[in-house]
Amino acid sequence: MSPSGFSRLAMVSLAAGGLLAGLARGDGDAAPDWLIDPAPYAARVIESDDGAEIVLTNGLIRRVFRLSPNAATVGLDQLTSGEALLRGVKPEAVVEIDGVRFEVGGLRGQPNYAYLKPEWLAGLEADPAAFRFVGYETGKPEARMEWKRVRHHAPDVRWPPGGVQLRMDYRLSEVASERLAEVRRPRAEDLAQLRVSVHYELYDGIPCYSKWIRLHNPTTRSITLNSFTSEILAAVEFAHAVEDRNVGFPIPNIHVETDYAFGGFTPAQSCRLGVHWVPDPEYQTQVNYLKNTPCLLEVRPTIGPEQDVPPGGTFESFRAFVLPYDSTDRERQGLALRRMYRTVAPWVTENPLMMHVRYADWNTVKSAIDQCAEVGFEMVILTFGSGFNIEDERPEYLDQMKMYADYARSKGIEIGGYSLLASRRIDPPEDNCIDPVTGRPGGGTFGFCPALASGWGQAYFRKLYRFFETTGFSLLEHDGSYPGDLDAAARPPLQKGANDSRWVQWRIITDFYKFCRARGVYLNVPDYYYLSGSTKCGMGYRETNWSLPRAQQVIHTRQNIYDGTWQKTPSMGWMFVPLTQYHGGGAAATIEPLDEHLEHYERMLCSNLAFGVQACYRGPRLFDTERTRDLVKKWVDWYKKHRAILESDLIHGRRADARDLDWMLHANPRLPERGLLVVFNPLSHVVERTIRVNLYYTGLSGSARVREGEGEPRLYPLARDYSIELPVRVAPEGMSWYVIEAPERSG
Repeated sequence: MSPSGFSRLAMVSLAAGGLLAGLARGDGDAAPDWLIDPAPYAARVIESDDGAEIVLTNGLIRRVFRLSPNAATVGLDQLTSGEALLRGVKPEAVVEIDGVRFEVGGLRGQPNYAYLKPEWLAGLEADPAAFRFVGYETGKPEARMEWKRVRHHAPDVRWPPGGVQLRMDYRLSEVASERLAEVRRPRAEDLAQLRVSVHYELYDGIPCYSKWIRLHNPTTRSITLNSFTSEILAAVEFAHAVEDRNVGFPIPNIHVETDYAFGGFTPAQSCRLGVHWVPDPEYQTQVNYLKNTPCLLEVRPTIGPEQDVPPGGTFESFRAFVLPYDSTDRERQGLALRRMYRTVAPWVTENPLMMHVRYADWNTVKSAIDQCAEVGFEMVILTFGSGFNIEDERPEYLDQMKMYADYARSKGIEIGGYSLLASRRIDPPEDNCIDPVTGRPGGGTFGFCPALASGWGQAYFRKLYRFFETTGFSLLEHDGSYPGDLDAAARPPLQKGANDSRWVQWRIITDFYKFCRARGVYLNVPDYYYLSGSTKCGMGYRETNWSLPRAQQVIHTRQNIYDGTWQKTPSMGWMFVPLTQYHGGGAAATIEPLDEHLEHYERMLCSNLAFGVQACYRGPRLFDTERTRDLVKKWVDWYKKHRAILESDLIHGRRADARDLDWMLHANPRLPERGLLVVFNPLSHVVERTIRVNLYYTGLSGSARVREGEGEPRLYPLARDYSIELPVRVAPEGMSWYVIEAPERSG
């Protein structure tokens, strides 16, 4: 499909909430907006009539490969916006084998890297030393890990995702094998058997693809993969400057992250060791005087992996996920990113109501399980500081924990526990990561960090595997997960030293997380391991804020959720409710005795549940009187009644500031409840106001039925920008909520 076919899909600016509405809504002959109706955008691979090119497309993005004299990407287009994202031809990958660097595919000879003219393509030449394209195959996306789905919270989840997979195969050329033979000195024809497969998956209904490589060694000799680059894009720069003056450049409007992620609460933080926007040395005509514009994407580990590939063996890289945005609007970009997570990591939609029980003795745990069952909570975790010890492998302790799990299951409750990993010091010292600079333990992200390939690290994971295999627990909160620290120690047979340590440790922890995902074990991990099986990390908060006076905690709760859900779905981030004292603060900061602080307890329940967010309700009990129990059950029942829409995407309205109404809108065009608006009043008096609410992402047009709470619906006409003027009335320090539905059809 040509880009001109999308030129009529103009972007429409919406004033309410700072939204950018996006594409045409399907009226007349215009194509629908994929964020509202993704169904028309099925992924496929198309071969040109002359066999010279293949195209990977889903109607939203398009990647074009020229196949001769070598395979190379010669086009990458954002079809929704009509933008050409590629300005130059690069290799499809790069591998360094036994100290020798080889390009995989690619073409050379482009006269100007500011743009790529179609008529230049015929004159481009293959690098004789590069891996040469030999063929391709297509298929369906495959599940990169097993997901035992035991929590069915999202109605439209699919695994593996729908779409198409393209595998392009490359062999070592004669010239390349001779170069490698000079280093290794085996027979060149033996080395010529080395193969690299470059894999692409393009998904249905979203402008997102993933990419990874596999190196195959069918020879009789072991080889070492020193480093690799699995994606290289000469992207069109987002902006240019003659001089940067140390203020930096914006990067291209393309989101890139990988499952090689650790050490952060955001994609940019956690993927910094695998995703690199760098200057392009071939881009000689750029405006920047020093040629430092960061417009070349390289997806590669900063160090390593330094992995041996034995005879007959295969090495597989981590996966990159590339999402070219079709807008610069913050909300639309966030919706696209959240759709990506639901597509490629759908376990993030699991969102159980969870109590953090303060003590791990049987009487306290049994009472917590009983209370959860009574009010509708779904999961109990033996929290940090409770006395629970997942590393205790005594048979009698494992039997006791199995008893806990059996009892919880009999009440319809799941149970799990807490374990601390990275931010602890191990004895003996040599079992900690060794700093490559100092040669001593320490110097890591959290100071000291256990070395996962050490004897202690291997014993630790053995205990975790055994615990979940024998007890029936189905939750792990893994605090201080591996943050990406290097380890300079040789730890045979797993690790040679610093150059392979990050890869080895990442594999150890993600293999364990994939084991958990295959068993249906829910993972709370304060790090960005979503693409490797984790379900939830922090929404974004400072722990000591939960020692502030109660009224301040309420505002921080809604601020944290507002800020955290630009990139996360409601189910991807946890919040906190300190039923008992946490980090100090005394009586002014805690809810206990619960019955004496019912109004605050209710505000905290509403501030989390109304946004579809689960908090750590940490204490020995959820209720202490019948009216406390009834209050908790009331809001849990309300949440479950509207769960589908409450766990759908949030459209940001007004951020909480304790000065006026704050609100957000849940939207999902695929549900009967198309939207649910939640409005909070932080003030001590009633507030009546008319607010402008944009309903574009509910999929409604023309009119909408809106009802306040369980009241009678009222029909509202939508303005040309899909907004309505809605009168609201909110009680002092209270909440009002409004359900948005499609108008009833006449006749």
